[in-house]
Amino acid sequence: MILVDGLTKRFGATRVLDGLSIEAPSGQRIALVGSNGAGKTSLFRCLLGEYACQGSISVDGLDPRRDRARLLRTIGFVPQIAPRLETPVGAFIRYVAEVSGASVDEIEAVATSLGLDVAAVRKRAFVRLSGGMKQKLMIALALGRPTRLLILDEPTANLDPAARAGLYDLLAARGRHTAMIISSHRIDEIAPLVDRVVELDRGRIVLDDTVSDAGALGSTFFAQIETGRPEESFARAAREWGLAQVEERRWRGTIAGPDRLRFLGFVARHAGRLAGVELREAHRENGNADTHSA
Repeated sequence: MILVDGLTKRFGATRVLDGLSIEAPSGQRIALVGSNGAGKTSLFRCLLGEYACQGSISVDGLDPRRDRARLLRTIGFVPQIAPRLETPVGAFIRYVAEVSGASVDEIEAVATSLGLDVAAVRKRAFVRLSGGMKQKLMIALALGRPTRLLILDEPTANLDPAARAGLYDLLAARGRHTAMIISSHRIDEIAPLVDRVVELDRGRIVLDDTVSDAGALGSTFFAQIETGRPEESFARAAREWGLAQVEERRWRGTIAGPDRLRFLGFVARHAGRLAGVELREAHRENGNADTHSA
């Protein structure tokens, strides 16, 4: 489905993606994590063909730059920042439905399930909507049509709790024929939706872990973290996770299986401070010594 090899993207002298390579088969659901500036949005823009870049990208057998119009018909995208469009909401929905071969009614049904009253805002310019309304409509435009791939960049931003719950239900209901890449700071909430976590730091993959069994009861994971330098704010957070400081810059402890993805979220928030991370399964309820590194 997705094949990226040696992807490099620069803005002037700044390299935001640094020789990144990743492969994702059809139907896989990936949580993409990392601190601000790690390269998550830049990777999304390259997959969508918005950026020229070095290296090679194939999405469903298509080149995002050369075959962009054809590819975008099969991708549902929710951007982190909504576009500034003066287009009325009703016209926006009709346009997306027409170019993607979707049903206006189905798009509006998704919006309604998220709590957006389309009838009340149909004639209003999209740019005049509140942040929450914009986000609900962008999600409806992405999920209310047939897609082979969903790319969701912080999709829960500006959503109230009820709308977030509705979004998770919609994503959980998608068939396995739809691949997903979800960037979110709420990794504990999207944990049941994904089977892989990829963490970026300064344009490189620093963690790539399959997590299909992440919530298994009785499982325990050994964690070791090395920081670039001692820092009290990280030390406080590490102690809250039950990690013990064994050297000046090294911390160790165990993480319960159901907390594994939430722990990876903690790691992602502190990625800029870390020099190394190890996470491996240390114990299964049945006594097997099945261990692996992450």
